[in-house]
Amino acid sequence: MSEQETVQDGLAELEALPGGARAALEAVLMVIDEPATSEELAAGLNVTVAVVEDLLQDLQREYSGYTVKAPDVDAVGFAVASTAPRGFELRNVAGGWRIYSRSDFADIVGRFVLEGQTTRLTQAALETLAVIAYRQPVSRARVSAIRGVNVDSVVRTLTQRGLIEDSGNDPESGAVLYRTTSYFLERMGIGSVAELPQLSPHLPGLEGIDEYYDASRM
Repeated sequence: MSEQETVQDGLAELEALPGGARAALEAVLMVIDEPATSEELAAGLNVTVAVVEDLLQDLQREYSGYTVKAPDVDAVGFAVASTAPRGFELRNVAGGWRIYSRSDFADIVGRFVLEGQTTRLTQAALETLAVIAYRQPVSRARVSAIRGVNVDSVVRTLTQRGLIEDSGNDPESGAVLYRTTSYFLERMGIGSVAELPQLSPHLPGLEGIDEYYDASRM
């Protein structure tokens, strides 16, 4: 059996389920704990990437409150129906797709999460994470020099949280270098570190700092 025939059989199998391939994809998106690429979703469902991407766009529109209806025989084109948006949305973050609660309801969701179930990062951890994000790959010694304090315990915490990871060793000193992870991108809601906000608007008098940080990444 050819690959095309296998994919066609996979799609036919999904369409035989309640809700078809669209519902099958939705079920997968509801259980994944990290963003999945179109290729990964297609492989898991045994369909083509093109099919998955069409379904993803369809679900994204529906969750945002817009659905596309099939045209009537006398109609020209498609009719777009507007409904109330869902409490969740489908985002393409950190190179993959995942369902998230809608940002409009962040305060409500935050109140629902019981205190103690999630531990917020300390100010020291946030500052260390910011240095690593803008200077990566960077060693602990360099981060300590920038912050003026020892960051060993903070780096361990950030590593345990999955926000940073080992990025190899410095060719000159042999020190371990650190970089941010895909989980960091996911939590920030961005696709790459290039989307991090520029620093200069927040630090008057340091107009050249963005170029400095950009050069340090090279």
